[in-house]
Amino acid sequence: MNIALLFVFGITAGIVLVGYLGRAQRPVSLEQWALGGRRFGALLVFVLMAGEIYTTFTFLGASGFAYGKGGAAFYILTYTCLAFISSYWLLPPIWRFASERKLVTQPDFFEQKYQSSGLGLLVTIVGLVALIPYLILQLKGLGIIAETVSDGKIPHAVAIIVGAAVMALYVIASGMRGSAWAATVKDGTTWVICAFLGIYLPYHYYGGIGEMFAQIEIAKPGFLSLPDTGETIAWYCSTIALSALGLYMWPHTFSSVYTSKTEAAFRRNAVFMPLYALVMLFAMLVGFAAVLQVPGLQGGEIDLALLKLSIKTFDPWFVGVIGAAGVLTALVPGSTILIVGSALISTNIVKRLAPAMSDKGATTSARLSVVLISSVAVYFTLVGGESIVAILIMGYSIVTQLFPALFASLLPRNPFTKEGAAAGIIVGVGTVGVVVTTGLTISSFFPDAPLMIKQVNTGFIALTLNVLVALLVSVATAQRPVSSTNYR
Repeated sequence: MNIALLFVFGITAGIVLVGYLGRAQRPVSLEQWALGGRRFGALLVFVLMAGEIYTTFTFLGASGFAYGKGGAAFYILTYTCLAFISSYWLLPPIWRFASERKLVTQPDFFEQKYQSSGLGLLVTIVGLVALIPYLILQLKGLGIIAETVSDGKIPHAVAIIVGAAVMALYVIASGMRGSAWAATVKDGTTWVICAFLGIYLPYHYYGGIGEMFAQIEIAKPGFLSLPDTGETIAWYCSTIALSALGLYMWPHTFSSVYTSKTEAAFRRNAVFMPLYALVMLFAMLVGFAAVLQVPGLQGGEIDLALLKLSIKTFDPWFVGVIGAAGVLTALVPGSTILIVGSALISTNIVKRLAPAMSDKGATTSARLSVVLISSVAVYFTLVGGESIVAILIMGYSIVTQLFPALFASLLPRNPFTKEGAAAGIIVGVGTVGVVVTTGLTISSFFPDAPLMIKQVNTGFIALTLNVLVALLVSVATAQRPVSSTNYR
């Protein structure tokens, strides 16, 4: 076994131990296991929510997208900062409503707001469908790191299966509190590694960040700007809007809001979270540094840019440290995804089928669901071939379809009825589903449309249809309006 792998295994074992020791020590209820007993202070809420946002997408995806797509990669910084700013107003009313009613999952919020168990079930299904691509992203990252750092000695499939097993066992034992403590270690490690690589590598190979961009522009003219086709300005703006609206719609991010002791934590965090986005900027700088130093990566291989350049530059022991940091960016967010996904199944599906189930039975059901979700994610990870960013954008296209119904429910007078909200979500998700399964695009339906329209992100088109259908159906069913509490 090489020294790089020893560092990966050692640091991974350490983070699992931190999470296990940080678990709840008293008897575990579903609320305690899935939400940490709603007792997290501002610091733990911060690192937990950041731990879910900064994943292998940050570590490998951002650098790979910069390597493969050039200037289009800066959409990542823009949408995250916009979402962080919006959280100042968006998250406190969600927390107040959920805290007063002791809600456990995201579907519980929609069900209570719209007084509709059917809508709650629909949101459950959408949430589970969206979480699978996000978990695939983490497992794909694990496979890339293990295979690359081991120089191919650990096959991609073996790394994914073993990583999923470790993640599942870790989640079953520790729950949300353990994940929050592990996130503190992971975030610190990721920040230090990404900052070092993002500054050192451009200076090491080019003499500076500005000189790096100058040399890239000479070697690949236009690479740092938006292209005329593909990731155009229309794609750029619509993808930013789609992702910014959807960041807090992920079930695991949404449920993290419930873990806080007070709403003040979200306003304090909103001030500092944009600074935290610098992690992704540093990762992107590594990707740009690799453009001329590790040429020739194509398709899904672009996600290897950071690791390939690190292997070329550093001694094996430090490559192991970098690989271990990457493993943490998969393990910690992946564990939270598993916790929330299993809570969705237990609370919003199993408990509906067996209303008399005790809280202990619900907790056991959630832990068993961890195995089910992990198995499904492993299967699709092994058969899929998309790049990390492509997987995440697909997930955003699905989960953002929940935003219109959420936003409407927070208004002083909700313009959506429960039927309208459900119809909008179904049309939005259905549109995304048709595009993903058939490969159809706007050009397929409107070949003569202006190029600007054709390049709009399909998920944003689906979101537009979502709102229009929701409003029309709500007007048609307005005889049964939804009362909405004003939480401003």
